[in-house]
Amino acid sequence: MTKMSLGSHPYLLGFDQLERLAERAAKGAEGYPPYNIEHIAPDGFRITLAVAGFAEADLAITTEDRQLVIRGRQGEADDERVFLHRGIAARAFQRSFVLADGVEVTAAELENGLLHIDLRRKTPQQVVQTIPISRK
Repeated sequence: MTKMSLGSHPYLLGFDQLERLAERAAKGAEGYPPYNIEHIAPDGFRITLAVAGFAEADLAITTEDRQLVIRGRQGEADDERVFLHRGIAARAFQRSFVLADGVEVTAAELENGLLHIDLRRKTPQQVVQTIPISRK
């Protein structure tokens, strides 16, 4: 007996990308940088990442194929500094979030070492479409 995938079920037409989206969401499950996700309005969300030590110029936020990608890379380290203990991570990172259809990024703000990214779900308009039937 073969395993039937969710995307190949005959009643789920056009959902073949669902499994790929789930796999993409599961990738990059490392814990750096830590983040929160808040529900801030009936149709709004906020993702907050702890990015201590990163400046605005060190961060990039893009949307690529229904995926929100946040990248951070700090500039070259000052070689004159000698650390007795280094507990603040300064490594590069990439954190990704898969966005549902109709979710858009509305704002991003860096405040006190926290990067806030606001998202909003656009309200879909109900459209009823009548399909004409033709004869041959």
